[in-house]
Amino acid sequence: MAGKFGRAGCRISVLALAVTCLAAGVAPFEAAWGMSGQFLPLSSVGAFDPGVFWETLIGAVVACSFLLAVVLSAYSAMRRLARSKLRRDAFISSALNNLSQGVMMTDAQDRVVFCNDRFYEIYGLSRADVTSKMTGREWIELGRRRGQISVTAEELKRLAFRPEGFILELPDGKSVVQKFFRMPNGGGIGLHEDCTVQRKLSQQLASTKQFLESVLDNVPVCVAAKSIEDGSYIFANSAYENFWQFSRDSVVGKRASELFDEGSAAKIEAADRGALGSGDGLFHNEFEVERCGEKRLVASTRIVARNANGQPEFLLILFEDVTERQQLSRELENTKKFLELVVDNVPVSLIVERVSDGKYLLANRSAEVILNRRREEVTGLTAADIFNPREARLIIARDEAAIKKRGLLAEEHPISTKDGLRLFLTRRVTLLDDGGDPQYLIKTYEDVTDRRQTESRMAHMAYHDGLTDLPNRAAFLQALAQMIEACEGSGEEFAVLSVDLDGLKEINDVFGHATGDKVLIEVANRIQVVARGGVVARLSGDEFGLIIDGKQPEAGIALARQLAEAMGREFQIDGRSVRTGVTTGIAVFPHNGQDAASLLANAGAALFRAKAKSRGTISVYEPEMDQQIRDRRVLHQDLSGAIRNGELSLYFQPQAISGQTVDSSEIIGFEALVRWLHPVRGFVPPVNFIPLAEESGLIVEMGEWILREACKEAASWPKPLQIAVNLSPAQFMHGDLVGLVHSILLETGLAPGRLELEITEGVLIEDFDRGLALLRRLKALGVRVSMDDFGSGYSSLSYLQAFPFDKIKIDRDFVLNLGRNPQSAAIVRAVIGLGHGLDMSIVAEGVETQEQLSFLADQGCDAVQGYFIGKPLPITQYSGLIGRDGKVLEPVRKTG
Repeated sequence: MAGKFGRAGCRISVLALAVTCLAAGVAPFEAAWGMSGQFLPLSSVGAFDPGVFWETLIGAVVACSFLLAVVLSAYSAMRRLARSKLRRDAFISSALNNLSQGVMMTDAQDRVVFCNDRFYEIYGLSRADVTSKMTGREWIELGRRRGQISVTAEELKRLAFRPEGFILELPDGKSVVQKFFRMPNGGGIGLHEDCTVQRKLSQQLASTKQFLESVLDNVPVCVAAKSIEDGSYIFANSAYENFWQFSRDSVVGKRASELFDEGSAAKIEAADRGALGSGDGLFHNEFEVERCGEKRLVASTRIVARNANGQPEFLLILFEDVTERQQLSRELENTKKFLELVVDNVPVSLIVERVSDGKYLLANRSAEVILNRRREEVTGLTAADIFNPREARLIIARDEAAIKKRGLLAEEHPISTKDGLRLFLTRRVTLLDDGGDPQYLIKTYEDVTDRRQTESRMAHMAYHDGLTDLPNRAAFLQALAQMIEACEGSGEEFAVLSVDLDGLKEINDVFGHATGDKVLIEVANRIQVVARGGVVARLSGDEFGLIIDGKQPEAGIALARQLAEAMGREFQIDGRSVRTGVTTGIAVFPHNGQDAASLLANAGAALFRAKAKSRGTISVYEPEMDQQIRDRRVLHQDLSGAIRNGELSLYFQPQAISGQTVDSSEIIGFEALVRWLHPVRGFVPPVNFIPLAEESGLIVEMGEWILREACKEAASWPKPLQIAVNLSPAQFMHGDLVGLVHSILLETGLAPGRLELEITEGVLIEDFDRGLALLRRLKALGVRVSMDDFGSGYSSLSYLQAFPFDKIKIDRDFVLNLGRNPQSAAIVRAVIGLGHGLDMSIVAEGVETQEQLSFLADQGCDAVQGYFIGKPLPITQYSGLIGRDGKVLEPVRKTG
């Protein structure tokens, strides 16, 4: 304040001095003017007046004083202006020097007029480096020499005059933003700002942003963000693009209603509102959207992001397509339910135990039998909690053994259940975790009580006959092998008897199989009594085997006679008297075989020879029998290849209407008969190979071939004559006979009414109900069915009553005895009358003489067949009869 007042006093004193001088100069003139009335005008100029002189002198002094005061006032004002300018310059300089930016000013001639301290600091310059005469261009050249500026002055000015300026990279790592501005006076201002930190932060921010965008683009979850203010999208990642199948550029800046269909947009906006309305700014939900015409289920998470003031700023959206996951989840749930259902219904008890604490985690329904309680009650319990102490100790010990083994441990042991003591097969399996340590123990308990009992019975049945409880063939062979081992090298002998029960087939036919089974049981008892504790076995249906020691073959023959005597006595079965007999074959060790199979086979060969002689006889094995058996086996093997090798052929024997003469007997059909031309043996008689085919089962394959060839041949005949084919009982028992006949008829084109199938009563004897059903199905195809060899069996009348046969064939044995045996004639008459009474045609087989033909014609027999009518010959020999060549007819008929 003193300074201010001092400066003010100075200004007042100068002003006062000026005023005083001015007043002193004016005063004499006022006095003179005041006394003008008292003085007279001067008479001449040159006259000296002292008063005037002093007045003039004083006026001059006053004027000089005034001028001096004016000068002093002007000087003081100038000093004040200078001080004010200095103060202003100091203030401006201080202000500019404290800026965070560097400032350089140039005048209109581009001379540097000012640089602040920050400018020198940024570029590492001293004030001596930038002189007052230096121009802006020279400063740029100085920077280029120092390596601070890499561009020319023109380029730098051009770049720095841009609104964003130019970033200069200094060698010390600094980054400086240079901006130049033109001044109205032609000069310029350059602003230089150190942006090193900002640039690093900007680079880090850009890198972080790029990193985050890269991360988000590689996240498999769809990510988007939208502004809360207007609901427009501000970001979307690649997964989002892939899901919606449009680019993120087309998403950013748009709202959901502009991008999606109405239904999807409404669900998306509802989810947004749910997130904004949630207390914690987090919202999860699932909803269905439409994408490219298909419905997709998405699982969405929405997060509200807030600014520094806590106000919602934008909404972060994360979602993924869970359509397949939901389907898999449903499938998994269904699979889980299915597996639970399976586990609950497996026929074994299942328990899962955790190894760490021994607690039961799972038990199925079947396990309730073991646990003696509901399965829900055992979850979380241990064996010690469930079972009594003794049982618990045993179970725990077995569990520990299985865990220690780390594999399968199986054992059988009894367990007490509500049904009593039962035998269980327990299997324990240890499951390991990823580290190889035991984690779970799976235990299954299978009740094998009934199985073991069944196996015991089956083991007994494997070596015993189910009907008689005698040892079977396998047991007999074992006993025979043991007997051979015991007698080998000792010189001892023993005999093997193969005993065949006679008449069992007839008993079954007449009285039924139930009676036959009872007979077999009684026969087994009688054989055991006669054998007196020796080895007795049932080898097959009606064949028994025995082993007898002693001097042979005498001991064996004696035992066979005792058996024949014992079987000769009647059996009383259900109030009926039944008779039977036995035929026996004997083989002796060691003369007739050194092993069990050979001995039994040779005893069978002796039995075959005994049956060939006569029922009820006894035969001891002889070496030539073996040759016969071998021949039979060779013939069987040859027969098995006869069909494939084309060795079989068909012969045809005519069937004619009964006339008094051959010429008057019109041919109505043929019977197809198989013949075998062996490449070495020549023609093999049917009586030799047909029984062999029946026994071996080859008759099924052979019968199919015969039927197909016969139908094929008959279908080619110009005349629609009948063709008769024999069917074996074995064909009824194996395969689909009806389907076979039907397919052959379709294949060959033969009319069903032309085919006649001949059967024997054996078809119905084996299985009456099945055989009868098959015959009815065959009849339904339209074919004719006839009964062959009528009168040779036991139950023919009952069969005729059960099934309406088209034709009955009288057995040749009755026809051959016509004229020699009155009984045969009576039987033939009776059969003809019976057949006509049942509306069935009658055919007589074996007609070989005129006398037989005349008798049959007189008795009204419908048709005849035999050598007198025509022999079995290839069909080419009967070409005239079938309509191919009439010239062949007479020679062929005459040969008959």
